[in-house]
Amino acid sequence: MALAAVLAATYAAYVIGFGYVSSAFLQFRIVDALLPLSILFGPPAVAGVTIGVFVGNLFNPFSLGTVDVIGGTIANFVASGMGWWIGRRAFRGAWVTAIAVEIGVVTVVVGSYVVVLTTPGNVPLWVGWLTFLGSEALPIGILGYPLLKTVDRSAISKRFLRARTVS
Repeated sequence: MALAAVLAATYAAYVIGFGYVSSAFLQFRIVDALLPLSILFGPPAVAGVTIGVFVGNLFNPFSLGTVDVIGGTIANFVASGMGWWIGRRAFRGAWVTAIAVEIGVVTVVVGSYVVVLTTPGNVPLWVGWLTFLGSEALPIGILGYPLLKTVDRSAISKRFLRARTVS
């Protein structure tokens, strides 16, 4: 519960604090680096990044309104949930595959509605996806993967995971 609250507060604070950069056509959310943590921490992390995007988009003055609040929430929930589901499988490259899926889900969901709402008919959907692919690959893949590996090696994660198996 505490982990979900910390992740939600961190995510929401970033989206609100960096409002325009978090919601523009070329949006860039460094805080998306938190999504891969769902691979390690499961449902608490999924809940945290889902609630965080909901609150952040709800209070971000540059948000695209209800579509952004609902669409972003769905994107983070599906992406982090699938990341957790894939990442916990015991196959070589599971974490990399999980992160690639997280990037893909956010790219397609958010990229689709942002293109449709901000440039109706002017920009092909695939251009929006390519734009979002770049803006999601950096935080989720290039920053999120090392964060995931670092947290996995930390005493904090060992303590958290041990506490979950005891409860």
